[in-house]
Amino acid sequence: MVRVHIIVTGRVQGVGFRYFTAGHARTLGLTGLARNLPHGQVEIIAEGDRAPLEALIAAVRRGPPGAVVRDVRVDWDDAPAQPAPAREFVIR
Repeated sequence: MVRVHIIVTGRVQGVGFRYFTAGHARTLGLTGLARNLPHGQVEIIAEGDRAPLEALIAAVRRGPPGAVVRDVRVDWDDAPAQPAPAREFVIR
């Protein structure tokens, strides 16, 4: 299991970005969360196998229709010391 922490910047709030992310994450069998941050960013924490996480990152870089992704910061944690953020992928 690997965990990834992603911060997405751009026009990513009010365009269905969290729902888009959750749909992809669930299809890929990942657990975690997506939430809006106060400065207009979206934070994603996801856990699973590396290949599905890389597929999620690729989807996030494209974003849903209406989104304009300007930057995607990705931090990997190959040995998460804490439990997964959720048993499924949730939107907060």
